[in-house]
Amino acid sequence: MDAIWRRMNLEAIYILWLRDLTRYFRDWVRVILSLFRPTLWLLIFGTGVNNLFQMQKMNSGTDYLHFLFPGIITLNLIFASLYSGISIIWDREFGFLKEILVAPISRTSIALGRTLSGTTVSLIEGFFVFLLAPFIGVKLMASKFIPLAVIMFLIAFTGTALGVLIAVSIPSFEAFGIVANFVVMPMFFLSGAVFPVSSNLPGWLKYLVYLNPLTYGVDTLRSILVGVQVFPIWFNLLILSLFGWLVLFFAVLVFNKKR
Repeated sequence: MDAIWRRMNLEAIYILWLRDLTRYFRDWVRVILSLFRPTLWLLIFGTGVNNLFQMQKMNSGTDYLHFLFPGIITLNLIFASLYSGISIIWDREFGFLKEILVAPISRTSIALGRTLSGTTVSLIEGFFVFLLAPFIGVKLMASKFIPLAVIMFLIAFTGTALGVLIAVSIPSFEAFGIVANFVVMPMFFLSGAVFPVSSNLPGWLKYLVYLNPLTYGVDTLRSILVGVQVFPIWFNLLILSLFGWLVLFFAVLVFNKKR
């Protein structure tokens, strides 16, 4: 019986993952629009700010567009992952979630399936940003693919787990949007994505940057792509992994208590 129970839960995780992935690829508007966000940030914001630095390089000697590139990857990852949680509210509103909940599978497998599907979609949108690399002179090497995929997975997993936690705690679309925006924008701007963490920030702001788990994801991506880093990579991976699993634990905990 235990073997059958485990197999049913694994199949449930796979089916939920496949369902969300299929629904994503059928929504061509969403796929196309996910390319516009990084394009706008890099070509408009990045180019505009880069002109301010054209007479003076950053402390590392890195061009600002190159410095910003890992941050824009993170932006696409965190937006896509956090907002993937809204599918839970959607399914709750239209009754699909109720049908899943009465199935002979654990709620943990439902939460895990949703987290993995959101992570996969986020990775796809994150890799879209690499299409812009040739236009700003960022060189991509095959040897960097696996390290990049690992850290991008951790960022996407953490963001999706946070989105699931918000979705199972929030009853409506409107409230989810407000809370998600309240979370995602401060996380992005306090991650060192648009300015160096090592710059002369006020003490209180530095504390917020260091408390932000996204800081360590951006730092690792920048280390791999640009060669600029603040913290050791092992430390970044440890913090991001611990935070991701901790958030998923609370998401599962809350989901299991819901009626």
